[in-house]
Amino acid sequence: MQVEVVDAKFHGGSHSYSFSPNGLDIKKGDYVIVETEKGRDLVKVVSDRHMVSIDSLVEPLKNVVKIAEQKELDEAKNNYQKAEKLFPEAKKLIDEEGLEMKVISVECNYNFSRLTINFTAENRVDFRDLVKKLAEHFKTRIELRQIGPRDTARILGGYGPCGLECCCHKGFGIDDHISIKMAKNQGLSLNPNSINGICGKMLCCLAYENKYYTEVLKIMPKVNSIVKTPDGEGKVMYNDLLKQIVTVKFEDEDSSEIKEYNVSELEVKDKK
Repeated sequence: MQVEVVDAKFHGGSHSYSFSPNGLDIKKGDYVIVETEKGRDLVKVVSDRHMVSIDSLVEPLKNVVKIAEQKELDEAKNNYQKAEKLFPEAKKLIDEEGLEMKVISVECNYNFSRLTINFTAENRVDFRDLVKKLAEHFKTRIELRQIGPRDTARILGGYGPCGLECCCHKGFGIDDHISIKMAKNQGLSLNPNSINGICGKMLCCLAYENKYYTEVLKIMPKVNSIVKTPDGEGKVMYNDLLKQIVTVKFEDEDSSEIKEYNVSELEVKDKK
């Protein structure tokens, strides 16, 4: 069975979630009010309406309530800015409790009926009394959310070892499973300094780049295999997976020579 959905993202979020358009004429780029388990919130639609299998939905499908009006967009903008400015205040209140927590960010929903404080901690923290104190101080419902190093990097941003902005901060790779095999497919050194990002976890880019490398590896000869080239048979010394160029070594009794070929010019003779 299939159902009609639109995909949308919450403010500051990188993950997209599916909602029922509920019969409304919704288009990509619209801002809409949706039902969530924590109440109503504002989201940005990132896809047009489309059909999906009901079995592919992770959670029960929630409805779009209405297309957001300009006054609701203005309200949301003001509240988001208000929440950001509460960071020092929230941090001070938490520090006064003496809890081993590090505040990462302060967020709210569009109408400020819920304030979410993201934090990191080495161990589990009992913050029941803190929640009451924060709710009394900020006059709204409080959610304290403990996050890991990858989500911390996603929220704060930064620059990876490649010199570019972190993929997770831009929304790339965060929904993908990342494995050591992906690094091997790229021929990378398995040194943690080479394959880990600033969060200390494996680089997000390994996941969304992996499809390309997996496909290219199918057509590239293995290193040390014997290939037939336009200049005779030689041994594969190196594969440039991005350029799809193969470095081949020729040897005879008197000399050795190294040449490069596009993979389309080669025929694999023997694999070792």
